Amino acid sequence: MTDTASPVGEHTVALRLAPEFSLTLQGHTQIVPSTGQRLIACVALADRPTSRPTLVARLWPDLEPGRGAAALRSSLWQVRRKLPGVLSTDSQTVRLSTGVALDYLATIQAARGVEDDERAVVPTAEPFLHDLLVEWQEEWVVVERERYRQIRLHALETLSHRLVRLRRTAAAIEVGLAAVAADPLRETAQRALIEAHLADGNLSEAVREYRSYTTLLLDTLDVAPGRSLTMLVSEALASSRPSARHYTERSAPIRAHSLAAR
Repeated sequence: MTDTASPVGEHTVALRLAPEFSLTLQGHTQIVPSTGQRLIACVALADRPTSRPTLVARLWPDLEPGRGAAALRSSLWQVRRKLPGVLSTDSQTVRLSTGVALDYLATIQAARGVEDDERAVVPTAEPFLHDLLVEWQEEWVVVERERYRQIRLHALETLSHRLVRLRRTAAAIEVGLAAVAADPLRETAQRALIEAHLADGNLSEAVREYRSYTTLLLDTLDVAPGRSLTMLVSEALASSRPSARHYTERSAPIRAHSLAAR
């Protein structure tokens, strides 16, 4: 059986999976039934031709194989009729059609670019801010959501550190805040934000963030921050305090003047 798909121009179909499902066809947002959404998303997340039995097992796990296969055929027919150019099929597999712009893959590619190229700085952290299909709880979504979350958090942290090195501290703080908002318990995200505050010359902000994180960890997990993060803040505090000799030299004239005034 030949591969079937309606012809479409490049990127006339745009599929978004973060933070929620959205499909536009030639610039117009489409209303997609729940079953169609899950079929399209399942195929898109696979990023390769997916066998029909695999789709049946994931999307209709409670049906016996024959009924599940019938449900898949019905769903495919509806998608192809109402949303031409989204899915391509043959007798064995289903895949996303060529030319469908997928935000999920674009974000992963951007994240890999940040990780692999030490000079790469994306113009905005927006692609890395959102989780994948946030309201969906199917196992095949949950597993991919966690992988996607790790990829985008690593990208945010790497980007924040890189912006610090470039002395773009305001941007580094913004990205660090985004990483912390995505996972407040993640120590590497907290470190990225604290280092950005320190590079910006805001010791008080860094200490406030560290103390807030310490309280959150103790209240949530009954653990303390790691030694590396604690040392970072401790050393910053120590370097901000005058030495005993410096303090004595500065305070001596004041004490002498006070005594002379008596």
